[in-house]
Amino acid sequence: MKKLIIATVVTSAATLAVAQTAPKEVSFGEYGQIEASLTGQPGDPAAGLEVMVARGKGNCIACHQVTALEEYPFHGEVGPSLDFVGERWEEADLRGIVANAKMTFPESIMPAFYKGDGFIRPGNAYTGKAAEGELPPILTAQEIEDVVAYLMTLTE
Repeated sequence: MKKLIIATVVTSAATLAVAQTAPKEVSFGEYGQIEASLTGQPGDPAAGLEVMVARGKGNCIACHQVTALEEYPFHGEVGPSLDFVGERWEEADLRGIVANAKMTFPESIMPAFYKGDGFIRPGNAYTGKAAEGELPPILTAQEIEDVVAYLMTLTE
């Protein structure tokens, strides 16, 4: 019985340890798309919605209008509307755009949500000095997958 319990715990722990693609290891296609999931796990649209409206995370609606999210106030007009985005783009395209929009649209002002280096402006908290080394990405690999899963639901 003891061996069965230990085997179950080990198996459960292995299941939870999802392999993630690190920001520096992401492979972008010719047009900025990311074909492979960053986690190997499907995204959760409900969790993606939470990231999209969270001010401390994605906060997508600060720049994009989304009719399906009218209950959340203050939609922006800086970026394009996300209405029907699940019909206009493939999943791989959306994954690439959310991870680093500049790979698809070089002149985009959209932040790279899954990038940790190559920045020229981030500071080191409130010290007035530039940050050193690699920064953590704004969103985790799973949060990227969750946002993409939600965006894929935005169809007619």
